[in-house]
Amino acid sequence: MGTKGRELVGEHADKIIKLLNKALCDEWLAYYQYWIGSKVVKGPMKDAVIAELIQHANDELRHADMLVTRILELGGTPVLSPKEWFELTNCGYDAPVDPFVKMVLEQNIKGEQCAIDTYSEILKITKDIDPITYNIALQILTDEVEHEEDLQSLLEDLENLKFLK
Repeated sequence: MGTKGRELVGEHADKIIKLLNKALCDEWLAYYQYWIGSKVVKGPMKDAVIAELIQHANDELRHADMLVTRILELGGTPVLSPKEWFELTNCGYDAPVDPFVKMVLEQNIKGEQCAIDTYSEILKITKDIDPITYNIALQILTDEVEHEEDLQSLLEDLENLKFLK
């Protein structure tokens, strides 16, 4: 399984698999951060924030699926244990200990900014050696940029509420 995909990228396959597994860990942690945030968030504009967090969680899960598919195509093994997510993550995990909407939005903006950096790096590395992974990373990066913009807009709307008095 995955031999043709591996042949395409040659000696770079193991490096790419490692990068994709690290990104996979980020996606799972981001999924949970969004999902649990949508359950505990409190404060003004809560409903709009919940809707956005749930949509983003679903996107992160889809990204994880895309990454696993590519890892398998390259003949690799995706990260099998959630414990490894914390060992391999690029972006970490921010528990929504303070569930106030502003804090949850800021935590997730930080996560998206890290994801943008991660996928930008994967694009640079795969540009001339793996067009398939490059295309996947570009699709995910496009989503992550949109996520950051969506969250920034909600944060701006929240901050503008105090001027409406």
